Amino acid sequence: MNEADRVAEASRWLRYANEDLDTAGSLLGGSVPRQVCSLAQQSAEKALKAALVFLQVDFPRTHDLDVLLSLIPDDWAIKAIAPDLAELSEWAVEARYPGSWPEATTQDAESAFADAKIVCQAINKDFASRLG
Repeated sequence: MNEADRVAEASRWLRYANEDLDTAGSLLGGSVPRQVCSLAQQSAEKALKAALVFLQVDFPRTHDLDVLLSLIPDDWAIKAIAPDLAELSEWAVEARYPGSWPEATTQDAESAFADAKIVCQAINKDFASRLG
């Protein structure tokens, strides 16, 4: 993939991440906290994968955000400010499927959204600094 195509594909991943975050934000405080949690997780996952596409780093098919984060070089801002992403990673399954886990609460939604926002803002900042 040439550089222009790589940047375009990474930008597309980041656009999807930002759209998911915006949608989660619009649902925040409503009656569907599990949807906020799911969209927040997806937003962070797509933002991290956008960085990896940009960096031309092959990544595993996983929803584990800490695994994805570990593949990003230390000179990216996200590495210094990322929250613990283990809880946000869980929403990839727990918010999408019924199971033996508790239902998402409004507090869960607020926390998931806040963590995803940190990830997206940092990746957006990293992209801006690298694309000039």
